[in-house]
Amino acid sequence: MKTIGLIGGMSWESTQTYYRLINQKVRDELGGLHSAKLVLYSVDFAEIESLQRQGDWQATAEILGSAGRAVEAAGAEFVVLCTNTMHKVAAQIEQAVSIPLLHIADATARELLNNGVTCVGLLGTQFTMEQAFYRERLEAHGIRVMVPDVLQRERVHSVIYHELCRGVVSPASKAAYLDVIASLADRGAQGVILGCTEIGLLIQGSDTDVPLYDTTEIHAEQVVQLALGRAFILLK
Repeated sequence: MKTIGLIGGMSWESTQTYYRLINQKVRDELGGLHSAKLVLYSVDFAEIESLQRQGDWQATAEILGSAGRAVEAAGAEFVVLCTNTMHKVAAQIEQAVSIPLLHIADATARELLNNGVTCVGLLGTQFTMEQAFYRERLEAHGIRVMVPDVLQRERVHSVIYHELCRGVVSPASKAAYLDVIASLADRGAQGVILGCTEIGLLIQGSDTDVPLYDTTEIHAEQVVQLALGRAFILLK
């Protein structure tokens, strides 16, 4: 089993989900008392969030690059960034280490294509929904990406930072998200990506008839398959 390097804390609410899912999946694959071999570097999200608001992505890249070097020094054989938004600086993290990074958008694209989905709605932070770094990564796999309208994007973003990252799950926010999902489906989306690692705390597949693709679940599954040598080979 390969040693997994997790860069988490963005927020810790979703990082604990990664930790649980990865260990559960290793146990399910290997049985008995097996659990994952991993190292975790958890950052202070307040520092990252402040830099996000300032648009200082280079500073965030330096923090996460340092975290990547730390997990590599601790024995990690590949890196997993436990967040969607901060994949904006994935290339800088890759440059900071000598081990591969399993990109969350690539993992999601593989799952979508395996399910025959080529047109998808995307929910996430405003950074993820509005900037090109995530959408273009999916489009490179031949997947058309749609996002909510401006007011919907503002609501989705606000719920993530002011509720979900603080562990707050609101029925009103859940209803608002379901309305956004329905509107994306009405526009032709074959499914909707829950493209922020906290959204799975609010919305599950049983809440809607629209197929949902939870990036945390998808990423964790492919992390385990890679750790067990049962997946694609990553090239540095």
